Amino acid sequence: MLAYVARRLALAVGTLLAAVLITFLLVHASDSSPGAVRLGPGATAEAVAAENEALGWNRPLYAQFLDYVGALFRGDLGTSLIDGRDIAADLADRLPVTASIAFLATLLSGVVGVLLGVTAAVRGGRLGKGITTGSGVALSLPAFWVGILLVYLLSLQLGWLPATGYVDFSADPAAWLQSLLLPVLTLTVGGAAIVARTANAGMREALAQEHVRTLRAMGTPPWRIRYVHALRYASVPVVSTLGIQFIALFGGSVIIENLFALPGLGQASQAAATASDFPALVGVVVVATAVVVVINLLLDLLVAALDPKVRAA
Repeated sequence: MLAYVARRLALAVGTLLAAVLITFLLVHASDSSPGAVRLGPGATAEAVAAENEALGWNRPLYAQFLDYVGALFRGDLGTSLIDGRDIAADLADRLPVTASIAFLATLLSGVVGVLLGVTAAVRGGRLGKGITTGSGVALSLPAFWVGILLVYLLSLQLGWLPATGYVDFSADPAAWLQSLLLPVLTLTVGGAAIVARTANAGMREALAQEHVRTLRAMGTPPWRIRYVHALRYASVPVVSTLGIQFIALFGGSVIIENLFALPGLGQASQAAATASDFPALVGVVVVATAVVVVINLLLDLLVAALDPKVRAA
């Protein structure tokens, strides 16, 4: 297990450095420059060149990259070209917003999806077919359409939840949860459908295994066969699905954050890309990639703990 953990750690660090390098090269391949962004469209070519020189933009790429990586290890992501704000501090404020949405939506999707998928596999019949059909319909609904519908029903019509805005947890935990419920429910509709299908297929496969038939022949209670032995077997693909879903929700938060006016990483990345704020854009990519790499590492370790065959691979 220790050798497996060491391999996964080395891969995680390599992935993060590769993502930083690719983003760094793409930024430098842009037609614009930080000097032009900082001085604005009215600046002369001489002033832009002088500003680029002051910012170190004309230095060799390898030197700029090594300096940036060294700053990363110190927790320094630079400052914004637009307003001079500290990027690390700004993203530290935004990260909990995106992480909270992704975590709560993944958690709720897991609970609802597993309940529906296991029920469909165990009960079968019309109920199972109804759950399978319903999950197919839910998968076909675009997230932004679901969000608009929920805003109309739960906010505008019933007045139960705020349509937009975000409240910090430290200010008011109840208001914080209320501000996140609509985006979380929006993402849960499709997420629960994916998990339900995965849990249904995994549970059916688990119940058909040879050791399950042996347990039945030995007189093991049906509930123990289903919800201890079979469910553990089926949990491996479910855990993998939930991990991938969290990564997808975390990385694809732009639409949801803009729809509900949430100050998260998705909104920051869009603003940085629109304004050509290179340091802020690289900072968002670095933070998002670091979170994805860590989640992938934890997911690999959890799957390895559930399935010994993975560790031996």
